Amino acid sequence: MTKKPEDLRSARWFAPDDLRSMGHRSRARQMGLDGNDWEGKPVIAIINTWSDLSPCHHHLRDRAEFVKKGVYQAGGMPVEMPVQSFSEQFLKPTSMLYRNFGAMEVEEVLRSHPVDGAVLMGGCDKSTPALVMGAISMGIPFIFMPAGAMLRGNYAGQKLGSGTDVWKYWDERRAGTIGKAEWDGVEGGIARSYGTCMTMGTASTMMSIAEGFGLCLPGASSIPAPDAGHKRMAAASGRRAVEMVWEDLTPEKVITWEATRNAVRVAMATGCSTNAVIHLLAMARRAGIDLTLDEFDAIGHEVPVLANLRPSGDKYLMEDFFYAGGLPALMNELGDKLELGAMTVTGKSVGDNIEGAKNFNDDVIRPLSNPVYHEGSLAVLKGNLAPDGAVIKPAACNPDFYQHRGPALVADSYAELKEIINDEDHPMSADTVLVLRNAGPQGGPGMPEWGMLPMPKALLKQGIRDMVRMSDARMSGTSYGACVLHIAPEAYVGGPLALLKTGDMVVLDIPGRKLEMEVSDEELAERRKAWTPPAPRYERGYGAMFSQHIEQADKGCDFDYLRTDFGAPVPEPEIN
Repeated sequence: MTKKPEDLRSARWFAPDDLRSMGHRSRARQMGLDGNDWEGKPVIAIINTWSDLSPCHHHLRDRAEFVKKGVYQAGGMPVEMPVQSFSEQFLKPTSMLYRNFGAMEVEEVLRSHPVDGAVLMGGCDKSTPALVMGAISMGIPFIFMPAGAMLRGNYAGQKLGSGTDVWKYWDERRAGTIGKAEWDGVEGGIARSYGTCMTMGTASTMMSIAEGFGLCLPGASSIPAPDAGHKRMAAASGRRAVEMVWEDLTPEKVITWEATRNAVRVAMATGCSTNAVIHLLAMARRAGIDLTLDEFDAIGHEVPVLANLRPSGDKYLMEDFFYAGGLPALMNELGDKLELGAMTVTGKSVGDNIEGAKNFNDDVIRPLSNPVYHEGSLAVLKGNLAPDGAVIKPAACNPDFYQHRGPALVADSYAELKEIINDEDHPMSADTVLVLRNAGPQGGPGMPEWGMLPMPKALLKQGIRDMVRMSDARMSGTSYGACVLHIAPEAYVGGPLALLKTGDMVVLDIPGRKLEMEVSDEELAERRKAWTPPAPRYERGYGAMFSQHIEQADKGCDFDYLRTDFGAPVPEPEIN
């Protein structure tokens, strides 16, 4: 124990013999508490993203009770504090618009209240980075408690994977090969329990990354949400949060350069969502670590995909991954590719945490000698279409598209895109490169998950199920196909994508890491002169603030004023 009771942060509120602290104590007593609850005990904030409109987190109200039990068992005082929820399904125009809003809320809730440590409860897509980013900026000890994936989907005896099978069956529905009865069967069978998407989509990716960073208990990210072990893990997280306060195990001791590289390596080995790039960049930069797209790409060359999970793999889901040994088993397979000496929230190193972890199914979790894909999940592309970078997921893409040249077919909005894809007679071929622009951080607004552009009916009726598609948007981590994403700078702020015209030849070269349009510099200069900026998406409110301060995709889409280097650290609040 390195910290004494009088050194607890919460003691600033409760311990002094003065008028203001008497007010704090009397109001605590108003809620039925007394000195035995807080005197000499760490106060642990349970930051809960539960909501009646968040199906992925619908069990977190119950799990908070298990976290509280763990806090009590370890001699702490739990306080449950709700924050913004991030329902990927219901939050519009996109949950990404509110990730930074949520991070700010977490930071300020922790700073402004008498808490010594925190358990962060989340998992669905933007909740993990939002919670972690805010807690990093605040700086008190914290542990992340993953929400866990839902059970496998089922329809007509077939396993269904979140998102991945939706896109597949939707293409068939639009092509006329299945009817409403089959479609309704998929709808009723694809989400069978609470919990996050059970493919290696963004939710499972980010929970795995949190564990790869060393921010979870070992194996926590792989436990299915309905499993009884998930409740035990919640209680253990509460116990550990109390111990972390006494040990003064603050974020900067865990989120190091070595831990960041581990998180990227884990992401690549799991067949991660493309969204991992944006969130990892933002999380690392909150800790003062200058992670770049080039670092991502370098690690992508070194670390193969080992998790045979949809959409990169062909048949397995997160429940299978858990039974096979979960993330500790995968990390053990990576072995010396990880920084095994990196510190974690357990107070032990990565190497200590995964020692003895067993792989019970080497088809679900492949060894290095038999990977799902020989390089990492993602590749970073650059060229005159994306001078600051773009991202593609080769592991979930048909190899026929690794090198491709074809004419652009450009849509300036999603409404215009829908007209193209729903026109059965729209002129195009299998070589056409379908482009959506003005869908980035500012243009979306909020960079929505529009990047998996639906296949046009004109090609579906020819039996074609994939084509090269490009945008400055994101796409769901459950998606697949030859989709180039996150083109930076975005078209809305005048990136080169804004200058592309229908009919221009586009060259995609994944091995060469290139994305270019065959248009001369002179012609691009003339088009630049003719380009006019679009009208602002927002003129007031949060949207206006978002538009003024949001950074581009290659920087992590954080607000510029939340960067570590923007100004001096925020001081502790005065108590007067």
